[in-house]
Amino acid sequence: MNILTEKFTTPYHSAPFNKIRNEDYLPAFKDLIQKSEEEINAIVDNQDAPTFENVIEALAYSGEQLDVVSNIFFNLNSAETSDEIQKIAQEVSPILTEYSSKISQNEALFSKIKKVYDEKEKYNLNEEQEMLLNETYKGFVRSGALLNEEDKEKLKKISMDLSLKSLQFGQNVLASTNNYFKHITNKEDLAGIPEAILEQYAEEAKERNLEGWVVTLQYPSYIPFMTYAENRELRKEIALANGKKSFDGGEFDNQNLIKELLSLKQQKAELLGYKNYADYILEERMAKSPTKVIDFLNELLTKAKPYADKEIEELKSLAKADGIEEMQGYDHAFYAEKLRKAKYDLNDEELKPYFPLNQVQDAVFGLAEQLFGLTFEERNDIPKYHEEVKVYEVKEVFDSAQTSNQQPSTHFKALLYVDYFPRKGKRAGAWMTSYKNQYKKDGENSRPHISIVCNFSKPTKDTPSLLTFQEVTTLFHEFGHALHGMLADTQYPTLSGTSVKWDFVELPSQFLENFCYEPEFLKTFAKHYKTGEVLPDEKIEKIAQSKNFMEGYQTLRQLGFGLLDMNFHTKVGELENKSVKEFEDEYTKATQLYPSNPETAMSPSFSHIFQGGYSAGYYSYKWAEVLDADAFQYFKENGIFNPEIAAKYKVLLSSGGTKDPMELYKSFRGSEPKVESLLKRAFG
Repeated sequence: MNILTEKFTTPYHSAPFNKIRNEDYLPAFKDLIQKSEEEINAIVDNQDAPTFENVIEALAYSGEQLDVVSNIFFNLNSAETSDEIQKIAQEVSPILTEYSSKISQNEALFSKIKKVYDEKEKYNLNEEQEMLLNETYKGFVRSGALLNEEDKEKLKKISMDLSLKSLQFGQNVLASTNNYFKHITNKEDLAGIPEAILEQYAEEAKERNLEGWVVTLQYPSYIPFMTYAENRELRKEIALANGKKSFDGGEFDNQNLIKELLSLKQQKAELLGYKNYADYILEERMAKSPTKVIDFLNELLTKAKPYADKEIEELKSLAKADGIEEMQGYDHAFYAEKLRKAKYDLNDEELKPYFPLNQVQDAVFGLAEQLFGLTFEERNDIPKYHEEVKVYEVKEVFDSAQTSNQQPSTHFKALLYVDYFPRKGKRAGAWMTSYKNQYKKDGENSRPHISIVCNFSKPTKDTPSLLTFQEVTTLFHEFGHALHGMLADTQYPTLSGTSVKWDFVELPSQFLENFCYEPEFLKTFAKHYKTGEVLPDEKIEKIAQSKNFMEGYQTLRQLGFGLLDMNFHTKVGELENKSVKEFEDEYTKATQLYPSNPETAMSPSFSHIFQGGYSAGYYSYKWAEVLDADAFQYFKENGIFNPEIAAKYKVLLSSGGTKDPMELYKSFRGSEPKVESLLKRAFG
């Protein structure tokens, strides 16, 4: 018996990580694909006239266990991978792509969907049902349902190739990251680096059976080195190594893979009747067209560039005092930290003792309780995929008390997995994901299982995990996504939680970051891990003031990524005569504040667009910033813990993709978002 093909007997039917063996995956996928195909066949073979219930709803609920197993497997491939899992992924991906293509190109199924769609006026559908019908029909059309047989086969092959090559891209970046380390034996080379970070480097060396210190390209190791190391030559060496990830012509080089991926996407778009892949993607986004995105990004570029130039001039003055005539990109973090300390008397190492991970987590949990009535209790009886992972049972409190002696009632809301520390088998960065979606069926509200994965500094034998302030905002960001998943309350799994338009999905995450800069909230949890002393008022005030520090630089950096992404997906033909590096330099030139280094390129490790879901969608971070600035302004005007506004915002979060996002936003805010809210927050 295969544990993955049966209903899990764990608490809340959670993933039985402790019993899953790698050899279970492939047969489970094959078995569950067969079962899912039988469910599809039952819809197709049903002799009754097609209806919303026996076609659209039946399809929405099909393949439930296959979805769960896919989530388990591919989430582990990101958070706890191995050579064996990566090999299985290469086998499984084409099988799943073929299955998906088989459904989306099933003519008999589509004819039933089309009949229901064409006759939708005769059904008395509510708003969510109508959205499901429209999204289902559009999804099939966008997957090639209207193509002829020959083109369907072409599309199927393209989809399979894209799936495998995207996987390969991510595996190359991970391998390239893990392959490099800098072994340092002379402590003088580490001048300027705080003791806590040195301890981290020493532990890394010890794990590798080396004397001295080891710096890696994992962010908790790389970023502090670039920020504090006084040795400019070493900063340059390690920055070059980082910039060469999958761009060194070696085994894990991604340059040809980028061209292949972009060519396949262009072929897919053209087959489906679109001019380019960006047109195909943006049809289903709030922004609607590449022109609108480019105009949006260029408008922000025009506004932000003078601020960025001014910021860089300040840094150059500091560098010049150290005898540096021409600042380079690898100098930026070092001098930005110097300037930040001079301006606000703040540095990460000084602040970190006030932000131990457990306190920051308690704070974000407490905020969720205050705004949305959620409570979090650790469960030790729920299986985990790694000993460092923690699992929390999330409940919602309903104040049903009618008299003083009645207790509020609670209902189970979600499971939350948290996985905070870097490991060799975990990709870089931070993300939220889900193991199981929320939906309602047969009178039961099936609740979601959500996960947050980060790469924070590990605790050492002497200190707990202490977060930089940027890591504090990262945790709040991912928890914002998690709230979107945990508060989900929709009928259908395909419209639940974060299943929203991609340029809307970052609103909840970026919105929550705003609380990190509010003095009245910071005072509740920014306390020294040894003494319990609250972070002094002047430091809290400086954190609030420093919110916009280097905002011009950060804005141009994000705009550069967004413009590069949009041009990759609208001008792929230019890559026939250009290298990836030449293309990157050309389309990020307007946003570059430092000289381009011919030895480095960021595109070959740009996982967001070549492995993740941000192809032709990276602009959505900035798009969502307009939404989050406008939304938080609403709270600021009425009190950041205002219960009435929190209740309205909770409705927005729980509604998932059941409504048009702009309509959902206007229901919450009373008006469309204003770009002025972002400009005011960013530049005053």
